[in-house]
Amino acid sequence: MGDRVPAPRLTAVRRGRPGRVALEVDGLPWRVVPDEVVVRCGLVPGIALERPLLRSLRRELRSTEALAAASRAVARRDLSAARLQERLGERGIRPSAAEKAVAALVSAGAVDDVRLAGVRARSLAERGWGDAAVAARLEHEGIDAALAAAALADLAPEAERAAALAARARDRRSAWSLLARRGFAAEAIEEALARWTDEAEAGYDTDSSA
Repeated sequence: MGDRVPAPRLTAVRRGRPGRVALEVDGLPWRVVPDEVVVRCGLVPGIALERPLLRSLRRELRSTEALAAASRAVARRDLSAARLQERLGERGIRPSAAEKAVAALVSAGAVDDVRLAGVRARSLAERGWGDAAVAARLEHEGIDAALAAAALADLAPEAERAAALAARARDRRSAWSLLARRGFAAEAIEEALARWTDEAEAGYDTDSSA
């Protein structure tokens, strides 16, 4: 067997732009990495870049990249944990790194499925959507069914919301069509139309007696 080729050595660790460090190997520029990767991998001048260290460096870089991508994604808009993990996968981030990044943001409170479900459900209800439509949207956003059900339970009763929306319609038929399109349950629609009819008749009687 020939002599073992010595592992390359880290010859310089230089401060780059804020939060980044430039590394030199055997006197030549190698790569720029985040501060935290340098600390976690124990990168100091003179250290030999043996295979175990290189593997650890690759893992840390993947984790850092995943966390940065996840943070950018949730900075743009709230995402559920499941949807965020999917987004990271679509960007080519390994499942293990994506899962770790999502868990970190959940722990920090940046990703909160309970909060997201409540906010989305209230917003959709205020815009005139029924429970079925709200539940479908929450499912589409990756919210767990149990969390979606809890968010729906916190809304005003569906029949009340249906009645408020039906009041905008010009007649019973258009009210039914509107409520059905908006995902209200048949029972809520029937109750809303019963209220709509009672109010319309009460108004007619008042006008007749004037």
